[in-house]
Amino acid sequence: MKILFSTGEVHPFSKTGGLADVSASLPKAITKLGHQIKVITPMYRTCKKWFDQMEYLGEVNIEMGKFHQNAKYFTLNHEGTDHIFVQNDYYFDRETFYGHHDDAERYVFFNKAVLEFVRTSKFKPDIIHINDWQSGLIPFFIDEKYRHLKEFKNIKTLLSIHNLEYQGAFDQGVDKFFNTHFNYTYIHFDRINFLKAAIMRANAINTVSPNYRDEILTRFFGFTLDGALKARENSLYGILNGIDYEINNPQTDHRLAKNYNQNHFIMGKRANKKMVLEKLGLVQSEKDAPLVSFIGRLARQKGIDLMKATLEEVIINTNANFILIGSGDHEYENFFRFLENKYRGKVCGYVGFNNDLAHQVYAASDILMMPSLFEPCGLGQMIAMRYGALPVVRETGGLKDTVMPYNKYTNEGVGFSFANYNAHEFKDAVERAIDLYNTNQTAWREMVKRAMREDHSLKRMAQDYIDLYQKIIKGEH
Repeated sequence: MKILFSTGEVHPFSKTGGLADVSASLPKAITKLGHQIKVITPMYRTCKKWFDQMEYLGEVNIEMGKFHQNAKYFTLNHEGTDHIFVQNDYYFDRETFYGHHDDAERYVFFNKAVLEFVRTSKFKPDIIHINDWQSGLIPFFIDEKYRHLKEFKNIKTLLSIHNLEYQGAFDQGVDKFFNTHFNYTYIHFDRINFLKAAIMRANAINTVSPNYRDEILTRFFGFTLDGALKARENSLYGILNGIDYEINNPQTDHRLAKNYNQNHFIMGKRANKKMVLEKLGLVQSEKDAPLVSFIGRLARQKGIDLMKATLEEVIINTNANFILIGSGDHEYENFFRFLENKYRGKVCGYVGFNNDLAHQVYAASDILMMPSLFEPCGLGQMIAMRYGALPVVRETGGLKDTVMPYNKYTNEGVGFSFANYNAHEFKDAVERAIDLYNTNQTAWREMVKRAMREDHSLKRMAQDYIDLYQKIIKGEH
């Protein structure tokens, strides 16, 4: 099977969020399962550091309304996967990836450049896998401009929605760059909506967890596109994301003070906790007090408001230490700084992101907080469990799919959860986790072992996508 994977960002070349991680890990896993996949993405300024390693493939002129823009194609094999970079410095050689006045024009160009690559290259995919709004016009353009060409006659498309909140919605008028007749497919509330066009025209759609698939059909989680999604409900699937077990492996992670595995983790986690506490200036107030952490983007989606309402009380009333790592909204950054200053020695509020430190904190932590308002999938809880840190999550999206809550009567579960977006429920869940750690180490260690045995591997995820690709190609979706 041949797959062209179109994405607005891919690690390590470009990254603003989880899309970049999935765009790196999923194609790599699909390649290992014996299929041919190429990743195509814009050549941003951040990609230029690899430019000397790239091979020039060719160029085409892209029709953009009344004008033409040149697209040059370069290729680079990274970790066994071929990456195609679309170069146009006028559109992509900028300080940031998104947030520009001409984003609509820039990504119309990218969508057209993807299809021109298919038309002009020897690589003829069976399926084009598009991701989020940045590639959202590809199915529409295939239908309107390319389907009559023999190389596009049998090409299918899959849309993956990683976060429905971001839709690529723009004022009317940008369709002058489409070079097609007006069509209501891409109109949503009098605006041009790239993601809506993809929902209506892709052969099939998936989200990044089964539970999020069901949630986005409701008004609250649907972000006004629930109606369009309900119209395609029979072609809508949920596939749970996975994490790279080669990168996220406490047995081989070179960043750790001591490596460990699911069968021998007590001394390993203790050594990593000691190292991290000393590194960040925290005091172990008593023997083996629990370490609670948060690692993530500081945005309303991540549930920081629940932390603002209750975390200080938990800090005062428990023996736990806290490490909070993230950047984003300045209000939330200042909240982290406030807690560190007020509870110095017991709380670290690290504003920013450091990948090495994040891995060390996962390995050191006993509890990871993820009280998200909504969470399409979430990778943090999977990484935490891999490193033996038990997650405290709200029962939403992929968090609900991946974290079975602890049941003291049946001795089941791999973490702790709460149902409603409510500060008191969140506080209760964190305190239940801390209490179990303090009072029943036997049950705690059994749960850590179960959590570390969970299978959230890329191989499992890649096989799920391959099965869906095959269904789409056969017309069985």
